Amino acid sequence: MASSLLLFLLSFLILITSSKSTPTTITIPLSAPSFTKLIVSSKKPWGSLNHLASLSLSRAHHIKSPKTNFSLIKTPLLPRSYGGYSISLNFGTPPQTTKFVMDTGSSLVWFPCTSRYLCSECNFPNIKKTGIPTFLPKLSSSSKRIGCKNPRCSMIFGPEIQSQCQECDSTAQNCTQTCPPYVIQYGSGSTAGLLLSETLDFPNKKTIPDFLVGCSIFSIKQPEGIAGFGRSPESLPSQLGLKKFSYCLVSHAFDDTPTSSDLVLDTGSGSGVTKTAGLSHTPFLKSPTTAFRDYYYVLLRNIVIGDTHVKVPYKFLVPGTDGNGGTIVDSGTTFTFMENPVYELVAKEFEKQMAHYTVATEIQNLTGLRPCYNISGEKSLSVPDLIFQFKGGAKMALPLSNYFSLVDSGVICLTIVSDNVAGPGIGGGPAIILGNYQQRNFYVEFDLENEKFGFKQQSCA
Repeated sequence: MASSLLLFLLSFLILITSSKSTPTTITIPLSAPSFTKLIVSSKKPWGSLNHLASLSLSRAHHIKSPKTNFSLIKTPLLPRSYGGYSISLNFGTPPQTTKFVMDTGSSLVWFPCTSRYLCSECNFPNIKKTGIPTFLPKLSSSSKRIGCKNPRCSMIFGPEIQSQCQECDSTAQNCTQTCPPYVIQYGSGSTAGLLLSETLDFPNKKTIPDFLVGCSIFSIKQPEGIAGFGRSPESLPSQLGLKKFSYCLVSHAFDDTPTSSDLVLDTGSGSGVTKTAGLSHTPFLKSPTTAFRDYYYVLLRNIVIGDTHVKVPYKFLVPGTDGNGGTIVDSGTTFTFMENPVYELVAKEFEKQMAHYTVATEIQNLTGLRPCYNISGEKSLSVPDLIFQFKGGAKMALPLSNYFSLVDSGVICLTIVSDNVAGPGIGGGPAIILGNYQQRNFYVEFDLENEKFGFKQQSCA
């Protein structure tokens, strides 16, 4: 169904385009999904939880098989009801404000675009009420289509696209043939559209002209645009020349509350790159193959539950030259994903250490989460610690609410998912994907200049 819709979209795009040829600090809020308890205000709460678990799993499927003049910007980062975190950015002349999901697992920045924009299967509660705001290129004097010979067209389609610029000879300086439509698959959906050069406008009169952005005309299950923070040249960090970026994710409520924290973008201009005290660091690893070039790999050495070191086989912890294995950090995944052999070791260790509690089998079946326990009537709760130990000695000791959550009155579940939720193993790609639910209430820093990942636990509210 999705593939046929995308084919329709591509035909639609071709049809409709064939007829067109020094302040140092800026503050922007980062919004997140609000959900401290996993209770969802819905007639079918278990369906909502199962949906979030399935989205995390679908995202893992996609990740594992992907085919200037300012120094500091702070922007609000807000939680969204569908499990991601969003920012607002201003594009165009005059500026038009659009919301974007902040995604470290992809690179292109794109927005819902034109009055013809269509979104299939976007039946989210907030979308039903307000609709999807779209960017209108015709109202922007700085909006331009990206040409076929433009090097940024090659960022998306590779250098071979140059040979397809049939209307331009090798010496053409002003080729009018435009870059072809793009189609991008995400774990939770897909989008397609046209590449534009636009002005990105930050507060305090800080503007970035000629920014590469996608004008999406058709999407599937994508309720907002996406701001790609991955490692490829077309990403927002790459285009802005950031030395680092950081965020602190407020707790999920899985509704659209106005609670936010800051996403900080640092170019290192002016007084230099800011330093944050008290961080634990681990180095980024190089991507094992070009297929996974967007991802931020880190070396997870150990998973510790209580006093037990889970014996995860080496091949899952270290990415091989074939692209299999390893751990990535992904803000676009909700619940942390573990490939089934790793997940089973983790789940069974929790089951072993929590054997004195009653298993909530029905809730496990309804939510797709496991293990779940009925703790109603218990006078006290004893849950083993969960610690991720990384190369360099960095230890991420998760707060209890980041890995066990109350999903119903008296029932708690482990908020980690695996490919055992829906079918056989995926195979290939990262074995572990550290999702945003496990990153809540940690200050997290992507130090791009020094190639390292930093974090410390703190309240983000």
